Amino acid sequence: MRVLITGASGGIGAACVQRFLDEGHEVVGFDLLPAAIEHERYRHLIVDVRKPDAFPDDLEPQVIVNVAGTQDSADDIAVNLCGTINVTERYAFVGEGLAAKPAPAIRSVVNVGSASGHTGSEFPAYAASKGGVMAYTKNTAMRVASFGATCNSLDPGGVLTPLNECVMNDEELWEQIMELTPLKRWATAQEIAEWIYFVGVTNRFMTGQSLLIDGGEAGRTQFIWPE
Repeated sequence: MRVLITGASGGIGAACVQRFLDEGHEVVGFDLLPAAIEHERYRHLIVDVRKPDAFPDDLEPQVIVNVAGTQDSADDIAVNLCGTINVTERYAFVGEGLAAKPAPAIRSVVNVGSASGHTGSEFPAYAASKGGVMAYTKNTAMRVASFGATCNSLDPGGVLTPLNECVMNDEELWEQIMELTPLKRWATAQEIAEWIYFVGVTNRFMTGQSLLIDGGEAGRTQFIWPE
């Protein structure tokens, strides 16, 4: 299949590029950084998801994976939420606004959200942007369903990526984080890519859902009762 992945140069995005290539798919990657992967079936484009007027016209993806994101920056909402909307509206639909119809080729859209969209934790604009991704996922799911296509979000908790090295390399902070995480570890980017592949390719019936993949952190409870 033809796959479009944003944020393709590092972390979860690069892991997704490799995962889809490993399965024989044709992949196009968007990022502001150079390609991290060279492959005959991979085409890398320097594209800013905040600027839809500059998007290439020659793409007809069957699967869209929206990974591009920032954290604790002035662009959290512009990239995380608006960028996801920009890419999806351009390539998953034909037409604009409420009159837009699903693009004939579209099979699935997978948006990368965050556990903070469920819990409200982390930075205010970041949490708001990811909560918006969850709502937009449901909106998109209803609109593409008439063509048998799906849209879901995959919402990770902690992931071992360069973005998180500031806490991964701080022994005291890491100990606090592990205390809050029942599985006592974070996911790898490759594990999240496996989930994304399943949701975007293997899955054909689940839609409009936001899957929380956080090692149990958000659901952590402590039952108090006399011994």
